[in-house]
Amino acid sequence: MRASLIQIAVNEDETVEARRLRAAALVREQSDADLVVLPELWTTGAFAFEAFDAAAEPLRGPTYEAMAEAAGDAGVWLHAGSVPERGADGRLYNTSLVLSPSGDLAASYRKIHRFGFDKGEAVLMGAGREPVTVRVPDTTTLGVATCYDLRFPELFRSLVDAGAEVLVVPAGWPERRRTHWTLLARARAVENQAFVLACGTAGTHAGVPQAGHSIVVDPWGEVLAEAGAGEEVLTVDLDPAKVARTREQFPALKDRVLGLETPGERPGTQGAGA
Repeated sequence: MRASLIQIAVNEDETVEARRLRAAALVREQSDADLVVLPELWTTGAFAFEAFDAAAEPLRGPTYEAMAEAAGDAGVWLHAGSVPERGADGRLYNTSLVLSPSGDLAASYRKIHRFGFDKGEAVLMGAGREPVTVRVPDTTTLGVATCYDLRFPELFRSLVDAGAEVLVVPAGWPERRRTHWTLLARARAVENQAFVLACGTAGTHAGVPQAGHSIVVDPWGEVLAEAGAGEEVLTVDLDPAKVARTREQFPALKDRVLGLETPGERPGTQGAGA
């Protein structure tokens, strides 16, 4: 499977409409790939909080339409990054779109862990509830997460339990915490014995320099490819069968205990009275 991560630059001197057209053109250029990935909130910038409301769109809005056409033209599976979605309930969500090679919406994922603590995304957007996986026929199963989700390993465990072998993480990660970005991407790969495709943005979002450095990590935690700081397309060939081989050669996932036991049957206890 050939994967291309488009580390698009997000800057205030380019309109959303112009960037959408440019992103679509970049997707079309990846017609030799099987899977193409865009970053988080690349239409507005992940830190441009004040722009979320005005830029919000329905799930099948202008970004979906542009990306669906581009995916169909290129004949690729496309993780179109995320957009500020305005849901039917009127709330905003940080929502990822996964499109099939025919341009159909294969899945959407509302980001579960919102960044900002008591401001920004954490108060402006609603939280997703459900982990999402996507089966790529005859190839692999994708597990979908977004940016700040990377800090919460329990989400990735749930994706693995649902069959994920390739974990796709679009992000708008700040440069000042770039070491965390690469560390956490490798940790999620090692502990889940899965590929991690982490696609960030370049440029500056509302005065916040972006880390770039999109990264592809194999199930052993080895970095297969890493981008620099600027706009770049990172392409790497993956062998999905390596996931099964790794899990067979080093069957650590079979030794899991916590999170799997039923109430009253925890190791070291003898029921509720122990």
